[in-house]
Amino acid sequence: MMVKSIMIVGVGGQGSLLASKLMGNVLMDEGYDVKVSEVHGMAQRGGSVVTYVKYGEKVYSPVIEQGEADLIMSFEKLEAARWMPYLKQGGKIVVNDQQISPMPVITGAAQYPQDIIQKMKDKGADVLAIDALKLAHEAGNAKAVNVVLIGVVSKFLDFPQEVWLKAIEKCVPAKFLELNKKAFALGRSVEF
Repeated sequence: MMVKSIMIVGVGGQGSLLASKLMGNVLMDEGYDVKVSEVHGMAQRGGSVVTYVKYGEKVYSPVIEQGEADLIMSFEKLEAARWMPYLKQGGKIVVNDQQISPMPVITGAAQYPQDIIQKMKDKGADVLAIDALKLAHEAGNAKAVNVVLIGVVSKFLDFPQEVWLKAIEKCVPAKFLELNKKAFALGRSVEF
């Protein structure tokens, strides 16, 4: 099997660590060699965070180069656009249609780009934009955006739903388990 590459991108505090942990657990449970690498850029201050997840029969490096990602899962629109050059031809971007202004926008030094989703599509990217924040609220907590997105992405990865639920049970504290299972189910139910 060829090595597959997934990037999880967002800003600090959005739960990319749990998302990568869930994905890593699923992939290992399915028998793949998995390499995960996280890159934090001022993550505690709302800066860009990216996690590389590579899996296959044998993976030698977790690093994903430009044009190599089969899938980009983005917690925020501008981060999806920032990492789009890493998407391979025929790859897919799943993005939470949410705007989180970076510091230059907050301070007035820059403008948040308009029509980001459409601009990515105009450049030929296969983009699925969903309101994951709305679904997370529906599940019971805005912080469940990460698991909503995992639910959506799970439909692109050919693994049984039970494997994903087992990973959620393994990685999520008991008191948040039902909330996260609901968030996953809501994400998985998104039609596209």
